Amino acid sequence: MALFSQPTARALAILDLLMANPHQAFGLTEMTRRLNLNKATCHAILTTMANYGFLVQHPKTKAYRLGPSIIAAGNAAFAQFPVLEYARPELEALQNDLGVGFAVTGRSKMHQVLLALYGRASEMIESFQLGLRLPNTAPVAACFTAFSDAKYLEAWLTRCHETRGEYNEKLDQKLRVSLIAIRARGYEVTLRTRAEAALREELERIHNSWSLTHLEDAASKFQHDLCDEHYHLDRVDPKSRYEVSTISVPVFAHKQIPLMCFVAGSTDKIIQGAQIEEIAARMKESADRITALAAGRETIS
Repeated sequence: MALFSQPTARALAILDLLMANPHQAFGLTEMTRRLNLNKATCHAILTTMANYGFLVQHPKTKAYRLGPSIIAAGNAAFAQFPVLEYARPELEALQNDLGVGFAVTGRSKMHQVLLALYGRASEMIESFQLGLRLPNTAPVAACFTAFSDAKYLEAWLTRCHETRGEYNEKLDQKLRVSLIAIRARGYEVTLRTRAEAALREELERIHNSWSLTHLEDAASKFQHDLCDEHYHLDRVDPKSRYEVSTISVPVFAHKQIPLMCFVAGSTDKIIQGAQIEEIAARMKESADRITALAAGRETIS
């Protein structure tokens, strides 16, 4: 069973709330209401975080917002992740040329994380504001897994079976076929699902009652329910029409390990397979340029 620290989770919930609402400040009363925290406990955490510069309190309204220490931490992280800066002009150009919004996702051991947004990506992506997470568990984050080693792949699949309480051979085979298809063509295509619509509704419902536990529960239910739906498009027929949710292309780092993924959001219309192939081809061209920059094989002109 994974270790869990409740005091740490409370502090992280405060940061998550403020990251998800970057143009808004919150007073103690509103913070405790949204996070369902004891007022004395919340006040102690906020005071400590403000004393160390992770939060700033307005002298008149007493509301809190993110502070300079977070900026310093972000800059330090960004210095170790410069590929995002390389990606910006590429994705802005793609957005203008293709009329499609884009996101950038990264991964940790247990999560897929939304790192950046360019334009209107999709209802699903925009439900998860910057910094928020989905489980790095099958079938989510398949684009990362398809290009990772066998050990990583097996762990990804194992976590999926564990969420369902038992090994499911049919599901296992379906997921492996999807990974083979993604790796063969170089990109992932996901379809709109009932699970996606349900997750959007749940995120909207709990938006005013912010809780790491509620967010984790909603994301975990989404991952679980996706397993029962047709989520990955394994074969793209140029003449067929599809209700696409996302198109994802990996960007690689050293040793050909996926560093992040470019994610195209769906259009408002059902699109043809030929359009999927066109969007993916343009994304792969951009991803290849970013991969070359990350590896030092090219320079910014």
